[in-house]
Amino acid sequence: AAVTGAVAALLLLLLWRRRAGGAGRVCVAVLGDLGRSPRMQYHALALARHGREVALLGYLRDRPHRDVLHSENIRLVPVAELRGLRVGPKLFQYVLKVLVQSVQLLYTLLRIDQPSYILLQQNPPGLPSIAVAWVAGLWWGSKLIIDWHNYGYTIMSLSHGRSHPLVLIAKWYEKLFGRLSDYNLCVTDAMKKDLWVNFKIKAVTLYDKPASYFKETPLDLQHNLYMKLAKDYEPFRPRYYRAVSGTADRSAFTERDSSTGTVLKARARPAFLISSTSWTDLSSLTSVLSSPDYERFIKEGAKLPALVCVITGKGPLKDYYNGLIQKLDLEHVQICTPWLEAEDYPLLLGSADLGVCLHKSSSGLDLPMKVVDMFGCCLPVCAIHFECLHELVKHNENGLIFRDSQELAEQLKMLFLDFPTLEGKLHHFRENLRASRQLRWDQSWDQTVLPLLGNKE
Repeated sequence: AAVTGAVAALLLLLLWRRRAGGAGRVCVAVLGDLGRSPRMQYHALALARHGREVALLGYLRDRPHRDVLHSENIRLVPVAELRGLRVGPKLFQYVLKVLVQSVQLLYTLLRIDQPSYILLQQNPPGLPSIAVAWVAGLWWGSKLIIDWHNYGYTIMSLSHGRSHPLVLIAKWYEKLFGRLSDYNLCVTDAMKKDLWVNFKIKAVTLYDKPASYFKETPLDLQHNLYMKLAKDYEPFRPRYYRAVSGTADRSAFTERDSSTGTVLKARARPAFLISSTSWTDLSSLTSVLSSPDYERFIKEGAKLPALVCVITGKGPLKDYYNGLIQKLDLEHVQICTPWLEAEDYPLLLGSADLGVCLHKSSSGLDLPMKVVDMFGCCLPVCAIHFECLHELVKHNENGLIFRDSQELAEQLKMLFLDFPTLEGKLHHFRENLRASRQLRWDQSWDQTVLPLLGNKE
């Protein structure tokens, strides 16, 4: 009874404190690394473009994009990251972590200038960010917008199983507090339907769209990037030097004629495959690249190019897979895991010949943003199948969908046969992407989110 009375008193105090205002300020919050939350950075940039003052709140591990750092309307608000909590049983650790994160997040939210809206990324993680943002919204008189990327309980179920008490509590929690939001965004129509059917939450679909800087990279910029990476990474260096009159510098893929300054694609260049991953499951890709089939087909005379595979991203199993990669003994396949500056990643995507996506959705309801960025660069993809992938990847139109490593291997052989001719499916997919004239993030955001915000308060 005492606890119930205390909670009731707190709510009455918050409701009494509630007041309109915020002068058009918006808090964009994610209980995760801001540098690895591109969608929330895009939200912040779109708000800033419309004159809103934005407090971008989250962990500051990786550097956000320079457009975010240079915006006069965006202020980064760091949240202290909880590390090294190893006291007692795992359940106790988890409960303690949630409690400490709740205090940290609420303390940070109540120290910023009063916002008129709090825009919260849902997952990672639901616990405790939704409830804390709701309480902060009551205090400030702010409207709460939840951007649903995925469900926290489905991610937890990967480790604990769907029937685990923690998973059931997380699902109940997301269902309860999700209903308390004023507006909801989500990343697919499938998630929009699921939110309504299972949670009775009305949401608006805001598909991930590429930012304006994801585009095909001009050949001279490709060459500059390759030469920069060649200083540290062997696969970007030419495998052999041909005596070409007037040619001053070369990469594995390009060469610049010193007499004219013209950049050309190198003859007999390797194919450039890129995969951006969280390093949780690279088995499909590594089994294909380490398979003797690709090497054997080349030795038997198949017109397949040498292959350079670049794998980007961070994740817990990166060291493990790097160890496997270093043990491979391949003649025609080179694998590289470079560290990239934020501004170099779009340039590298815009230079590649094919993207590979290994993203698997825990809920089956979200889409891989890495494919969105690849499509912004008119880069065809091979993507592993899951339930709603068809909302993004159109099989045999802008890429291919595979179900296992054997199917991926067959697709690579088919796409790279007679490379780099302009007559095969790879070129056909790229032309379809060029012709699609897909919406960019700013256009999509203005059509979908801006009407929710109304006039600047």
